[in-house]
Amino acid sequence: MDYLRRMQMERPVLFWIVLLIGFLVAFRLLLFVAGALLGPFGLPSWAPLVVVIGVLVVIARRQQR
Repeated sequence: MDYLRRMQMERPVLFWIVLLIGFLVAFRLLLFVAGALLGPFGLPSWAPLVVVIGVLVVIARRQQR
């Protein structure tokens, strides 16, 4: 964690690029897992996206309380 804080202060552009890439990779991984779990049910291709966004919304709402 100290490494990320130091990188944020010393190289902010690199820090934000690494953070963006990390979020994109994590989101794609979540979509892949949701697609693998929902695939056998024959749902439309947008269903994993709705499930992932729904779960993220529920987590965010619970953290606000």
